[in-house]
Amino acid sequence: MLSNHDTSKLIRDWVESIAMRSLREMSSYVRATGLSWPQFGVLMLLYHGGVCGVTRLGQRMEISGAGASQLIERLVQAGLVQRSENPDDRRARVIALSDKGCELVEQGISQRYQWLDKLVAGLDDERRQAVLAALPLLMDAEHSLLTGPPRT
Repeated sequence: MLSNHDTSKLIRDWVESIAMRSLREMSSYVRATGLSWPQFGVLMLLYHGGVCGVTRLGQRMEISGAGASQLIERLVQAGLVQRSENPDDRRARVIALSDKGCELVEQGISQRYQWLDKLVAGLDDERRQAVLAALPLLMDAEHSLLTGPPRT
C-alpha cells in the first residue's frame, strides 16, 4: 500500500507532466500564430473574463497602462479584439474579443489538449474505467480544500 508521501509524489509527478505537456503544446500554438505570449495572454483573459477596461487589463497583465494600450492596439489592428466606448463611462474604453480572436483562442485550447485525447484513446477499457473512478475522488478532494469537507 502506498503511503501519503508516495501517493502525493505520484500525483505531483503526474501534475508536473501535464503542466509541462500543456505548456509545450500552447507554446507551439502561440508561436505558430505569430503572437507574443503577452498578446495571447490578453486574448485568454478576455476569453475567460469577458469585456474588460484597458486599465484593468493592464493590472491583470501586470503592465503599465501605456504598455496595455500598445499591446491592445496591435491586437485591434490584427482584428483579434475590438475597442469600444464604455457604456458606463464614455471617457473610458472597453476591450472585447472579436469573433476572429475567439476562434483563435478556441483553436489554441483545442490544440493544447489534443495530446490528452490521444492518451485516453490509448487506454484499454479497464484502465479507462479506473481513471474514471479515481479522478472524481481527486477532484472532490481538491474542491474540499477550497470549501472545507462536505457536511453530513
